Amino acid sequence: MPYRIVPILEGQGDVAAVPVLLRRLIGELNPPAVIDIGRPIQRPRGTLVRQGGIEAAVELAAIAMGQSGAILVLIDSDDDCPRDLAPALSARARSARSDRRISVVLAHREYEAWFLASASSLRGVHRLSADIPDHANPESVRNCKDELKKWLPPASTYSPTADQAALTAKFDLSLARRAPSFDKFWREVEGICRHALAVEQD
Repeated sequence: MPYRIVPILEGQGDVAAVPVLLRRLIGELNPPAVIDIGRPIQRPRGTLVRQGGIEAAVELAAIAMGQSGAILVLIDSDDDCPRDLAPALSARARSARSDRRISVVLAHREYEAWFLASASSLRGVHRLSADIPDHANPESVRNCKDELKKWLPPASTYSPTADQAALTAKFDLSLARRAPSFDKFWREVEGICRHALAVEQD
């Protein structure tokens, strides 16, 4: 069985988009190991943050990953400070399954901040304006979805379920590293790829 990453995610848009993102990034990193993306486990953010929530999700992910792999938790930070919440969630997740490799990343403030960081690569993509600029400080935007809406045709709205995966397939991954939380995500996936190779060579 190949090494498997099982994502734990908060929204339906994430469930569609994050496997696309992982395949793109793994392709970019091109690790000399076979890595499979497992079916995401989706739970509301409030459930995951609540005591016992992330622990239960990690238990399910540990079963789904099989003999070898990694669990990757990705949620929005919203108004929480990632530097406070991420370590706390990581400690709780690892206490539930210390025998598994677990990474916890918080998109600050929302996943869509990563689109704003690399918006110039999305010009004319999936209804977005042909002159949308890269945001100077994307993670300072409290409602990234509304910010994206400004660059859609009049009367259009942004829907994670309808739009998130399509934009994920196109945004410039290297440019998005301007957003510190995406740079963190990139580095965590790099670490998972190294772990996959080590497991394969063991």
